[in-house]
Amino acid sequence: MRFRTLALTTGALTAALVVAGCTSPTTPTPASPALEDLGHVHGIVDTGDGTVLLGTHTGLYTLTEDGAVAGPVGGHDFDAMGLTRAGDVFYASGHPGPTTPPELGAPHLGVLRSTDAGRSWEPVAFTGQEDFHVLTASGAGAIYGIGSSSSTVRTSPDGGATWIDGAELPAADLAVAADGILYAATQQGVQESRDAGTTFTAVPDAPLLYMLEADPGGGVAGVDTEGSLWRLIDGSWTRLGTTTGTVQALGATADGAIVLLDDRGIVWIRGTESTTVLPASAS
Repeated sequence: MRFRTLALTTGALTAALVVAGCTSPTTPTPASPALEDLGHVHGIVDTGDGTVLLGTHTGLYTLTEDGAVAGPVGGHDFDAMGLTRAGDVFYASGHPGPTTPPELGAPHLGVLRSTDAGRSWEPVAFTGQEDFHVLTASGAGAIYGIGSSSSTVRTSPDGGATWIDGAELPAADLAVAADGILYAATQQGVQESRDAGTTFTAVPDAPLLYMLEADPGGGVAGVDTEGSLWRLIDGSWTRLGTTTGTVQALGATADGAIVLLDDRGIVWIRGTESTTVLPASAS
């Protein structure tokens, strides 16, 4: 999950959007980095094997539930924004690093695709023209994103081959649920689209979220401006608990866990149990 910078009325939302606006990647970090070595973590995506993939300022890293970190995956050092997954295909955007192959794009990566969990990448669309802090993809192969140059929701129904401009929506985040409904976190509240991003309507009784993530179990998960963690399943919102400080990145795993980065570090949440697997500072 993946942000845009918006003029918002709530301090937590503003802070979360600002931290995502990185523009200058640094050199790759050592093989077993601490969290502070990664710079900003923009996204957390389940790889389906008990591991999550971190999209960071210095490339992609794998993280297990016991706190083992490895990377950068494939040796890539690009600033990986908008990291998302559709089945076995991963998508990302961002900015090149010092050793990023020029064919991936500069100064913006556009939309990139990987079919091997981030070990290799190929350009898909908007190469060199646009970076997407906000990207989400459905299991059916549709991609939704908001680029850095406008608030237009851009939709590809075919994995990036063709693109359609949808609604103008200054959203902080997007997430497409398993049923195909596209959700957007906006200053006015959570909105949904049932026509692939062409139009959006307010979701009744939704908390004011600044971050969204598709939940593999159905629905979406999100964090509100008061620091509460929520899950939407079968049309009902359930409060799961409270985060600590601003949440920078949010992910959900196929086995029901929520993984997030807040002031504690990267936290793995199962039910009412929370475990900080990668602390914010090494001790």
